[in-house]
Amino acid sequence: MKALHRKDLYGWSRFDESRNLDFHSVLWVRPEGNVVFDPLPLSTHDAAHLRSLGGVAWAVLTNSEHVRATRELVADFGAKVAGPRAESETFPLKCDRWLADGETLVPGLVALEFHGSKTPGELAFLLEDTTLLTGDLIRGHLGGRLNLLPDAKLKDAARARASVRGLLARTRIDAVLVGDGWPVFRGGRAALEELVAALPHDT
Repeated sequence: MKALHRKDLYGWSRFDESRNLDFHSVLWVRPEGNVVFDPLPLSTHDAAHLRSLGGVAWAVLTNSEHVRATRELVADFGAKVAGPRAESETFPLKCDRWLADGETLVPGLVALEFHGSKTPGELAFLLEDTTLLTGDLIRGHLGGRLNLLPDAKLKDAARARASVRGLLARTRIDAVLVGDGWPVFRGGRAALEELVAALPHDT
């Protein structure tokens, strides 16, 4: 796994040829039990690295389309699973915890709920107020910039944009680790401001 911008964060990726971008997963290493976000399949090397760092206590899923290799993590490491409460009736995997806006999974990790994306109540996560981890709605097709899913893929584009505008109240965000595309390791707040400034005005 690759070292990220904090010494307790690691990541691994898979290039998606149909979209010409990388899909990402993130590991947060913590003494009380590690947390993995939207886990992709692991190479033999990365699985060994993960095991050496203490395995997985929680697999956290931003939406039902990011189940990815969660079942394997549960089988291999005994991980618990957390998913979006708004999808609890239809989620394709049994979850030990359902999360909604403002709820804390473990100390320092707060769930944020987006509305209007392609799945109900898509989650993002704010790690210790400074690192934002996103699933599908906010992504990075171009290096150094953030963008949204196209309107055609959104259930309600105006609500989705309102959810993103609400992130500007989180004034300490410095890194934005997207599930799809290029991450922003520094200047995340400015990248979010640039994204919001480019959004259409909804009446």
